[in-house]
Amino acid sequence: MTGKDPKAIIDDGAMKVAQWLAVLATVGLNALDGFDVLSISFASPGIAKDWGIDKATLGWVLSTELLGMALGSLLLGGVADKAGRRPTILGCLVAMALGMFGAARAHAVAELLPWRLLTGLGIGGTLAAINAAAAEVSNRRWRNFALGLMVIGYPLGGVIGGLFVQRLLTVASWPTVFIAGGWATAAFLPLVWLLVPESVAFLDRRGAPGALEHINRILARLGHPAADALTEGGVAAERRSLTDVLKPGLLATTVLITFGYFAHITSFYFILKWVPKIVVDMGFAPQAAAGVLTWVSLGGAIGGALLGLIATRVSVKSLTLFTLFAGALMIVWFGRGAADLASLKTTLAFTGLFTNAAIAGFYLLFAKVFPTHVRATGTGFAIGVGRGGAVIAPVIAGYLFQAGLALSIVALIMACGSLLAAVVLLALRVRDAD
Repeated sequence: MTGKDPKAIIDDGAMKVAQWLAVLATVGLNALDGFDVLSISFASPGIAKDWGIDKATLGWVLSTELLGMALGSLLLGGVADKAGRRPTILGCLVAMALGMFGAARAHAVAELLPWRLLTGLGIGGTLAAINAAAAEVSNRRWRNFALGLMVIGYPLGGVIGGLFVQRLLTVASWPTVFIAGGWATAAFLPLVWLLVPESVAFLDRRGAPGALEHINRILARLGHPAADALTEGGVAAERRSLTDVLKPGLLATTVLITFGYFAHITSFYFILKWVPKIVVDMGFAPQAAAGVLTWVSLGGAIGGALLGLIATRVSVKSLTLFTLFAGALMIVWFGRGAADLASLKTTLAFTGLFTNAAIAGFYLLFAKVFPTHVRATGTGFAIGVGRGGAVIAPVIAGYLFQAGLALSIVALIMACGSLLAAVVLLALRVRDAD
């Protein structure tokens, strides 16, 4: 390996234990995001009951941290490309923890919304940074699988959180959900500090004074030989990083993948945000609603892992298209209702499998179509604008329900987002970026 540049050492070298540990840390971070986002879904039946708010207002409560996620991804993805993946992740964890603890102390909607916005800002920045971090710590052979693992953290957070919340809600009220999430988030600060090094590809592209020495310390920590020199042209690429995603060379790619992600997210978050309330309205207990959402997350974890594994041999674009069509079909099927809880769990497990596998597909595509120097910026832009779909999805569904439409009609309307995403994705040209 002697004589190779830093990028080649990571791309062509074996995946060392320290690299897999860093990937697993990103899985855990995504699990935190999953629990933090779903915490409001778990708490929503109790909030609606305690505060006496209607479904339209509840739609805004469910969407606030998603607005924060959009802003965080847009603003902090660029920070991760300028200041680094590691410090961005650590700062976002602090924001998330503060937001969760603050939400637990809220006594009205006006008090709750700013804390959920802060939590969302942290989550959005984390999502952009960890996607780049997981891609750049992995070698070429295992990169798709590593990204697939990272993505399944989100539904795993829902699974673990769902099981935990089911028990918690039998003995405690909804604010305790936020308190638990705040402590779990705070616990990840030392883990990230110890397990997630700064991205070698980021340092190589940035080319700051002392970068080669810093890179070689990280390479030694990962178990790789030292690099002789930085990759030629890295510094010039860094100077272009903040604007490249909207320049002619990447503009079409950025627009297509962002709009596709936006469209699918509207369908995805309809399921994540409204399932607990829909299940309660069907006559089941809040604890049972949390359990059903757990099955959505469990299916999502399996779907993300399968897509990441299959993507080591099959086209990511083709896999993503299949999961988008299948996910839309399952959302429509969910809208037909179910006679018992077991049938509902089965339907939603498959819904989660396909819809989250499509999310995993988009994350793999982000890492493929955006080059290193704009990877977090491009990912953050796509997630940030795309999260607009997450913001409007619960609100649209809330007003549709408020207008008296049946679940079957609302589900049919909301499933159209995934279908539209598939149509847009057909026009996307996919090739591995540098």
